[in-house]
Amino acid sequence: MSPLQRVGRWIGDHVVLALGVLVIVYLVVPIAIVALMSFNDSSGSRNVYKFQEFTVSNWANPCKPEGLCDAVSTSIQIGLLATLVATILGTLAAFALARHTFRGRSSANMLIFLPMASPEIVMGSSLLALFVAGGLGGQLGFWTIFVAHVMFCLSFVIITVKARLSGLDDNLEQAAMDLYATEAQTFWRVTFPLVFPGILAAALLSFSLSFDDFIISNLNAGQTVTFPMFVWGAAQRGVPMQVNVIGTAMFVIALTLVLVGGWNQRRRATAKAA
Repeated sequence: MSPLQRVGRWIGDHVVLALGVLVIVYLVVPIAIVALMSFNDSSGSRNVYKFQEFTVSNWANPCKPEGLCDAVSTSIQIGLLATLVATILGTLAAFALARHTFRGRSSANMLIFLPMASPEIVMGSSLLALFVAGGLGGQLGFWTIFVAHVMFCLSFVIITVKARLSGLDDNLEQAAMDLYATEAQTFWRVTFPLVFPGILAAALLSFSLSFDDFIISNLNAGQTVTFPMFVWGAAQRGVPMQVNVIGTAMFVIALTLVLVGGWNQRRRATAKAA
């Protein structure tokens, strides 16, 4: 084999790996910049994203900008409540659509995708019109944001759990019932543990979407301020570095959950193999 052919084979064997590394670097660089800026002392400078001096005061005083921690707390509360309600309703709907045949099933499957396909400005303005028409125009706030978040998280939960159900082997449930398990026992001991990873993934996705949402929240918030809204308002004067602290902390928490889940899954697989 000629040297040129060897070089061509080496490139062919490693091009996919190289592209994968480039994509990962492309995704990680903005996060790395946020983490770096969380240690930036930008006091006395209008250019808050020019690294001035290393400091840990941002981490020591994450609530220093007035209203920041209140906004984060509001986003977390709304995210947890919306995730809980959307996960319960979405899981029930996913089971109904995946396991039962009824009139209007195909139309329901199509309508599920509408909140996902519609621009957020359309959904946000539609919900605002609904709340105003229902007499809530002067009462926009925490609960209207909560209802709005449940509305758009519901579709993601249904799609995620339904995908998990479609890949579930029915023979496992039939085998359990052949061994004299009742329907309730089969569900809780066989079906639910197998579907639970999909439910957990849907819940994590819902919380991420809720915590991150700005457009729909801004239209239906009234006087309530969520974390994305706080960042948008602060950007007009100069984003405080504590915002980067919150962003870095959320990323670390999410990464930790993923790593712990992966480690736990690998440990179980090793235990079964042994």
